[in-house]
Amino acid sequence: MIVADAGPLIGLARIDRLSILKDLYHEVLIPAKVAGELGLTQGRPGSRLLSTALAEGWLCIHPPRERDELKGLELLLDPGEAEAILMAEEHPGVPLLIDERRGRSVARSRRLPVIGTGGILLLAKQHHLIERVLPVLDRLAAAGYRLAPALRQQLCELAGEAEGYR
Repeated sequence: MIVADAGPLIGLARIDRLSILKDLYHEVLIPAKVAGELGLTQGRPGSRLLSTALAEGWLCIHPPRERDELKGLELLLDPGEAEAILMAEEHPGVPLLIDERRGRSVARSRRLPVIGTGGILLLAKQHHLIERVLPVLDRLAAAGYRLAPALRQQLCELAGEAEGYR
């Protein structure tokens, strides 16, 4: 199981790699505000895959418990990130999939295990779900998913693909 923010889900869905999460974690939990950010009814790229994942039941919308902290977190983060952090706190030891820098920082300060899309791709390679990380990073970039050049290079090095880094 993993708790996810919208950005990584949208990015992976846009490049037809959302199933990596199902294969690695079997169940992906999202709060209602993240579900709203997915734009399922707006015909965006990847929305059909996200809708299918919800229908299949491995992408699951769960409301986080009502907590006064939500309003305070929403002063720092977008509503989906804030709810995802609170949901992750309700599931000790379950990783939070989040890419946005400020959200990752807040989650880490709350001692949550955090993983990003790049980390998911490294795990996917280790589990033989993808052959190489670099082509997937290229597809994400082509789909408009922003990744800092230094992080991209680091991921290629960790994947043993530094020779192919451009």
